[in-house]
Amino acid sequence: MTAVTQETMSKELNADGLASDETRERWMVLGLCGPALFLIGIVMVVPVAWLFWLSAVGADGTLSMENYERLWQSKSYARIFLTTFQVAFVTTGICMLIGYPLTYMMAQLPRRAANIAMICVLLPFWTSLLVRTYAWLVLLQRKGLVNTWLIDAGIIDTPLRLVHNFTGNIIGMSQIMLPFLILPLYASMRAIDQDFVKAAANLGAGPFNAFWRVFLPLSLPGLFAGMLLVFVLSLGFFVTPVVLGGGRIIMVAMRIEKSISLYSNWGAASALAVVLLIMTLACLAVAAKLLKLDKSQSSSGGTEG
Repeated sequence: MTAVTQETMSKELNADGLASDETRERWMVLGLCGPALFLIGIVMVVPVAWLFWLSAVGADGTLSMENYERLWQSKSYARIFLTTFQVAFVTTGICMLIGYPLTYMMAQLPRRAANIAMICVLLPFWTSLLVRTYAWLVLLQRKGLVNTWLIDAGIIDTPLRLVHNFTGNIIGMSQIMLPFLILPLYASMRAIDQDFVKAAANLGAGPFNAFWRVFLPLSLPGLFAGMLLVFVLSLGFFVTPVVLGGGRIIMVAMRIEKSISLYSNWGAASALAVVLLIMTLACLAVAAKLLKLDKSQSSSGGTEG
């Protein structure tokens, strides 16, 4: 009994020692991360907290919910949010439809050719967003290159309305956001072991079945990450809707700018920003939940198989 008791005590002492070492290590890591966390707090947390404070202050300087009540009662704000999310959804869908086949082709290329293709994808980042937007305005306007070529080719008789509307805004935003979908998707596709596809072919699967049942599921994490990135970034667009939308496509960022520059109403602008932030976080939470459900279902399906 004495030997057993001593052994138990030694195990407890060892466990206590390991726990204290882990606690000490955690405090050391926290101390090393302290300056970075402080910087993040100053740069990110404080401005967001200030934004919340401004949105909750009324015209008389006291705490009030009048800014949020105005958003709730006005139908124009509902239309603005609806337009913003509609533009973000359509842009994400078009980027997915164009970006997935393009990225798949890049992933199948040899390394040298794939690097050249990736440079072509990254080239737009070396040009200002404003310059690219005005370039699309030159291309798509009534007497622009696109309408001129279509008329000269005899395809159309009158110029198409491709700018200062929803169509022009979507075209410009899709081209700008496409690299943000390609980059994470390409990394995900390049990480897929091609032996999986070869194994499926050896087991009798055709090219389509091998792609649909093996390659596509393995590339979904990169696709979802790219789509989420495109969607979130599209919610805050300002320059492209102003130039290519021509004032007919009003998004939340444009309304925020107008509330500050034209009306000097920081409370209303802050309330708009807070609501957009909360809705974006809600979309991220829903996406994370769906991804977890997807992973759990796939893992259970793999276990049953």
